[in-house]
Amino acid sequence: MPEIRKPATGEFLATVTHDSPADLETTVARARAAQPAWAALGVRERARHLRMVREFVVQNADRISATIADCTGKTLNDALATETFPAALAVGQYCKAIARLMKPRRLGRSSILFFNKRSYLSHEPYGVIGIISPWNYPFGIPFHEVVAALLAGNAVVLKVAGQAEPVGELFDEMMRYAGLPDGIFSVIKMAGAAAGPAMIRSGIAKLFFTGSVAVGKQLMAEASEVLLPLSLELGGNDAMIVCDDANVKRAASGAVWGGLSNAGQSCGGVERIYVYDKVYDEFMSRLDAIVAGLRHGVGLESDIGSLTTESQKQTVEEHIRDAVAKGARIRVASSAPENGYFHAAVVLEDVTHEMDVMRHETFGPVLAVMRVHSEDEAVRLANDSYLGLTASVWTRSTKAAKRIAARLEAGAVTVNDHLMSHGMAETPWGGYKQSSVGRSHGGPGIYEVVRSKVVVHDTLHRLPRNIWWHPYSLSVYQGLKSGLLFLFGTGSLTRPAHLVRLVGFFLSRLRR
Repeated sequence: MPEIRKPATGEFLATVTHDSPADLETTVARARAAQPAWAALGVRERARHLRMVREFVVQNADRISATIADCTGKTLNDALATETFPAALAVGQYCKAIARLMKPRRLGRSSILFFNKRSYLSHEPYGVIGIISPWNYPFGIPFHEVVAALLAGNAVVLKVAGQAEPVGELFDEMMRYAGLPDGIFSVIKMAGAAAGPAMIRSGIAKLFFTGSVAVGKQLMAEASEVLLPLSLELGGNDAMIVCDDANVKRAASGAVWGGLSNAGQSCGGVERIYVYDKVYDEFMSRLDAIVAGLRHGVGLESDIGSLTTESQKQTVEEHIRDAVAKGARIRVASSAPENGYFHAAVVLEDVTHEMDVMRHETFGPVLAVMRVHSEDEAVRLANDSYLGLTASVWTRSTKAAKRIAARLEAGAVTVNDHLMSHGMAETPWGGYKQSSVGRSHGGPGIYEVVRSKVVVHDTLHRLPRNIWWHPYSLSVYQGLKSGLLFLFGTGSLTRPAHLVRLVGFFLSRLRR
């Protein structure tokens, strides 16, 4: 059986047993059978179960954080701050928001012609939601989707990344602690390449996937064959703009945390930094000092952990080599251990947009910095990407921040901070361009796990017909046209005449 080893040390962590596509289909069938009763419980009862999830997270915070760190190589502080703690925060937000967001509401009438119609919009669970989660935030990323889907009345089948299967076992234990009925939540263990196609054909009603752009495109192509709805959160190559009035000390510290936490393996992390000429030298000096002093390891006194996979370490090295070969300079690098998948934190300058580090997602501890001379140049370069997940603006001017944020092609823009909005359950998460299809978190995230249904009532249902029903005739055409001219005609003097004709037409149709 395959083994999982700790990325930071190479120590044995766990063995992996894989489920088959037939096992997945059986799991989904069991979930489909159990889901109607779960949905029938109502929002309040489902929220009662999910609040027990928060209790489990709080009581087992150390164990959860340690398991995350063992599987990914990140520091314990990273695991607690970016996954465990935000998960506990999210439960309360979703439990408060779910009843309001799913409550049926009456729709406003669009025209006086429909005076006898009453329309109501409601939201219903899909049924069974499939979730394929990544290895970089194996607990924090799927947690939001799982909780939202369950609260909305869905059953959930979760496939965690192979490297993080011990985290999947924690999910399973957590949902048992919450007292969820059998079949409502399940963890499936499958090899990554086989999981997507198998999930698409398993009988689920919608698939959530977080991962690379390339795999996301493959899944979308396969899902199109059965018209399965998808929500995709893919890559990012996020831009940070440091204006000439920024708090430079804060901006430099923010760049390090936003770009190098989790060893840079954050789809919404800082990768490209554009600094106004006026503050460039001061910013770089402060950045040099912070990066040079970073401590590598996984314990409580470490700042940066290891990369999670060997292939990711190779990608980081390739991007750095490509940049240097094309004229970039390594300005500063931290001192990283040689064991495991550790990699030094690196600051590159003299970079251009012809380099891979500026064109594609590096997903590692690399900050690439460019000097810019104006807002227009900074915005143009920030938007020069096929990705658009998040971005940040660093300035003391609220007016400038709003103006620049409005110009950036990104799904989330933070001001004087970066990356942390993923931990805010009320803020939607997702991007522009090839970074995302759909959203998670917040109200938009909840609406991703439900289907909208409109019900229209006719208050004149005792009448024999609507005026536009058969049989057709010249009078039908003229009557309908009178309605058109009454509502939208430009001749105000003729509108009363058209109203008289419309009313007469209406009454004549009802007598037949």
